[in-house]
Amino acid sequence: MDKALKSKACILGDQNTSDVVICLKGREGRYQQFYSHSSVLIKRSKYFAKRLSNPNPSNSIYVHCSEVNFDHHVSLLRLLYLPTELIVDALDSVKSAVGILQSAVNFKCDEIVYCCIQYLEAVPWENKEEEHILRAVSKLGPVAMPIIARIQPVDLAATKTVFISAIRVATSIVGPCPPFGNELKTSAQEQVEYMLGEDEDTPLVKADDDVRSVARLGLSHICSTFEKELSSLLLEPDLASETADETIMHSLSDLEWMCSILGKMDLMKDFVSNWAESSNNVLGVMEDKKLDSFMWGLKIKLIEVTAKVLEAVGCGSVILPAPIRLTLLKSWLPYIRKMKPLLDAKSSEDTSFPYKMNEDLCQTIEGAIVTLVLALPSNDQADILADWMRAEQVRYPDLSEAFEVWCFRTKSAKRRLVEALDGTGNATPTL
Repeated sequence: MDKALKSKACILGDQNTSDVVICLKGREGRYQQFYSHSSVLIKRSKYFAKRLSNPNPSNSIYVHCSEVNFDHHVSLLRLLYLPTELIVDALDSVKSAVGILQSAVNFKCDEIVYCCIQYLEAVPWENKEEEHILRAVSKLGPVAMPIIARIQPVDLAATKTVFISAIRVATSIVGPCPPFGNELKTSAQEQVEYMLGEDEDTPLVKADDDVRSVARLGLSHICSTFEKELSSLLLEPDLASETADETIMHSLSDLEWMCSILGKMDLMKDFVSNWAESSNNVLGVMEDKKLDSFMWGLKIKLIEVTAKVLEAVGCGSVILPAPIRLTLLKSWLPYIRKMKPLLDAKSSEDTSFPYKMNEDLCQTIEGAIVTLVLALPSNDQADILADWMRAEQVRYPDLSEAFEVWCFRTKSAKRRLVEALDGTGNATPTL
């Protein structure tokens, strides 16, 4: 009989036709016997071919395996009896395919190794499964390239292209994307933020001129959209409607996201400059009497974004000329001073009122304002401190530290100046 036909007729476990027994050490430490056929084993496994080339009176091959991979060894034995074209279809999960792959590598079953690679390359993985796959194929060499190609990092040019496209979608530069709507934009924002996570390619991508240009374009678009939607609030017949609140809050959320992203791209100065330029228009709308009893979520969110701007300038991560710093303070300090007691009062009246300036936010704003005031020219400091002390609400922000420093500097400024001039006049010029 033809050997190929004979091997096809073999069935694993058929004791009547078996000429070799594979003994696998089972879960309880006992050996489990699998009646096999040397013709199949020799054809499909170099390991078994070598073992069977040495005479063995007992016709048994003992294989030690752990509890973890016992089932994978059994599955491998069954696959040895299948035609090659049916092996991939017989695999049913990533976990079992990885286990069988590892067993196939150990027993040098090249056809089954190839089929496992084929299967794993084509099916979806979870993150944990990917780690197991990588460990399994890391030493297989060229045969594992289909899997390696799927997970290897793309080159910088491809990363840049995807990143730019994601920014354009995240900032709505490309316009709405029906039928996905805001879902696609939200997803793009999440992925842009994830891609800015620290790795070796991130500094190269975020420093690219094209990427920075698109980010600036996105900022301009989001700022323009926000200002338009904010101005349209004054034309809204029903400010208490959920639609009006949802629309403007979504726009402001985009702006807050942009603030976070630009900070990671070393473009915070662009955001701060835009915020400073638009502050008068924004506050012009917010101070309108129509909004006195509405849009509390919008009001607190504006203060939170402003806190990030003030902190960036106050700590020196964004360097701006004194006139712009002064404009920021004179624009937002009165508004924050006005809103704090109003929000506190609303919270006292209704304990479920969700819009509050929490302690961290208050400390951030107060610290930034004190730092900003002390970095201004003395006359500008005097104007701000005088206005602060004239106000009815002088409890917040507490600028007493800035006032004390200003008093000390004022008292000692003339003395230091005179000493400096005297020292210059008495010095002997040297070359």
